[in-house]
Amino acid sequence: MKEKILIIEDDFTIQTQLKNLLMGNSYDVEAVTDFANTVRQIKDFDPHLILLDIKLPGNSGFQLCSQIRSFSDIPIVFVTSSNQDMDELSSIMLGADAFITKPYNPAILLAKIAALLKKSCRYLQTESFVWKDAALHLESSMIEYKGQKAELTKNELKILYYLFKNAGKICSRNDIVDFLWDNQLYVDDNALSVNIARIRDKLSAIGLADFIKTKHRQGYML
Repeated sequence: MKEKILIIEDDFTIQTQLKNLLMGNSYDVEAVTDFANTVRQIKDFDPHLILLDIKLPGNSGFQLCSQIRSFSDIPIVFVTSSNQDMDELSSIMLGADAFITKPYNPAILLAKIAALLKKSCRYLQTESFVWKDAALHLESSMIEYKGQKAELTKNELKILYYLFKNAGKICSRNDIVDFLWDNQLYVDDNALSVNIARIRDKLSAIGLADFIKTKHRQGYML
């Protein structure tokens, strides 16, 4: 599943640059073109994150941010030419998650987007994955196999989500730890092993023994 990002920017050149940058990094991207119906497009596209300018036709970015917060807690990143402290403060007060000034550093913008998406984990709540007849139900935190189900903790769900998302590929321990916890330097490596062992016990109980394979000195895979 690709994370969806909506760009709300009326400068076509900047809009195109952002789209190319994000699409080149495997995001599903749309940009608002009808600024009279921005809120409707947000609801229809249902993005995982919004990039928002301040100066827009019709409603300002601040007004839009306030409207969005009335129905959604989706991460909002202001990307704007304004470098005024009051504008940054206003964005924070209205519920935005980040404020980045133009010209932006692409690497910093991508890192901020990735961090906010990982933190929100909103996309974990509405998807299901199937691999080799096993179904991972994210909304209910359950894994199902041939009619048998096992309930998962938050971390167990996130680990399986990451493995299902990369099914058939080797996932390194470092990548899984980085997905689970913000700063892997402060995580005991044994914590991942403990979680994997608990998941395997639950999988075995519903007929999925050896569903997670260990690749020596490489990581895990389905």
